[in-house]
Amino acid sequence: MTDACLPTDRADPSAPATPPVRVAALYRFARFEDCETLRAPLLDLCRAEGIHGTLLLAPEGINGTIAGTDAGIDAVLRHIRSLPDCAALDVKYSAAPTMPFHRMKVRIKREIVTMGQADIDPRTSVGTYVEPEDWNALIRDPDTIVIDTRNDYEVRIGTFEGAIDPKTASFRDFPDWFRQERDRLLGEGKAPRVAMFCTGGIRCEKSTAFLKSEGVEDVHHLKGGILRYLETVPAAQSLWQGECFVFDQRVAVGHGLSVGTHALCHACREPVAAADLHSPLFEEGVSCPACHAARTEAQKASARERHRQETLAAAQGRAHVGASMGEAER
Repeated sequence: MTDACLPTDRADPSAPATPPVRVAALYRFARFEDCETLRAPLLDLCRAEGIHGTLLLAPEGINGTIAGTDAGIDAVLRHIRSLPDCAALDVKYSAAPTMPFHRMKVRIKREIVTMGQADIDPRTSVGTYVEPEDWNALIRDPDTIVIDTRNDYEVRIGTFEGAIDPKTASFRDFPDWFRQERDRLLGEGKAPRVAMFCTGGIRCEKSTAFLKSEGVEDVHHLKGGILRYLETVPAAQSLWQGECFVFDQRVAVGHGLSVGTHALCHACREPVAAADLHSPLFEEGVSCPACHAARTEAQKASARERHRQETLAAAQGRAHVGASMGEAER
């Protein structure tokens, strides 16, 4: 837990500290035959335990982020691990000083992370996992092509030294990008080694499975994603440059998972650098340099009213029902 997650400014310094909220980001590729049957008991348990956040169910598994007390999170994770093929559920923990979500949602989707390739199944074909401690040696090898599978706004604030940026607006765009760039990337003759990475691992599960389906065999991906690398590899040895965008209230993190310097534009949901907070194009809750030109005056007026209501709700100590973080892509 970082210093930024410790409770501060208590009225009575002698009073017991309020425990931080436990946040669990999770995913598991599994075969779910009937998501609707799984949904209701899971949602009921989350509500009974006071858990907030979003969980996605799809025929290919489960993905999401939830927050609550230690006991509540443990109860929900026990339930999820009892679902078909979910005993090895991947979970990453963090802490927040207050509840970062306003409600609990369990949604049924076609995919738990949207790629739009119906035949891709990471349970049966996936790239070689690379531990964070071994990642530097792999990507320093001149015979390795390193690809960042994340969205353009994520790459903009940080990536690995020498990584290729596909400049995709969403993960769904990745397959078309690769097919268009394949010849340039791989060339002729012996296919090079490909190493890919994402925030927490889930997108790499699919991207490596996709490349293998395209006939690329020597494919590797960073186990646990950027987050585990930043948590494991000392800054002095790191090849990471910048900060890592995360889909929660922290916005971005650095080495040791310390809270980063970026804010979030609540209009376009993209990260805003500290320097851009002073730009005339930045207006809290309304626009930032990345989206100012694309938003109409009517949209900006609506956003100002929404921001006014959220600010009023916060001053009154209540959550505005329309406020939420976006669904996670990890």
